[in-house]
Amino acid sequence: MIRSKFAISIHILTLLAKHENQLLSSEKIADSLNMNPALVRRELSALKQKGFLESKEGKGGGVKLSKAPEDIDISDVLDSVKTVHLLGFAKNIPNPRCDVGRNINHELRSLYSEIDRVVYQFLTKYTLSDFVRQFD
Repeated sequence: MIRSKFAISIHILTLLAKHENQLLSSEKIADSLNMNPALVRRELSALKQKGFLESKEGKGGGVKLSKAPEDIDISDVLDSVKTVHLLGFAKNIPNPRCDVGRNINHELRSLYSEIDRVVYQFLTKYTLSDFVRQFD
């Protein structure tokens, strides 16, 4: 879930950065994503709540970035969609009578915390502007 939300968010923000200072409709964004506009509007709403977008209602309305692409860290985008660890846990409940089962989630939580830290540290080096350059 995080992976797809992150990819969708980066796609939207990249598209808006490529059309900086223009209002883009949810239909235009949905066309780029090849998604239903209603689903895109939900993602746009979340991005607006997180402070990445501003919008204008009505005819000729749409969304645009609320700040310059160089002021948007990729790590902030990930943080806006991440609910827990980047990697997930198994849906089943491990057997508490098993040495591995009893401790696996605790040990994974420690490992995942370190993975999250390294990924965030890496992503703080990149802004949306850096990412968008690949599409020139």
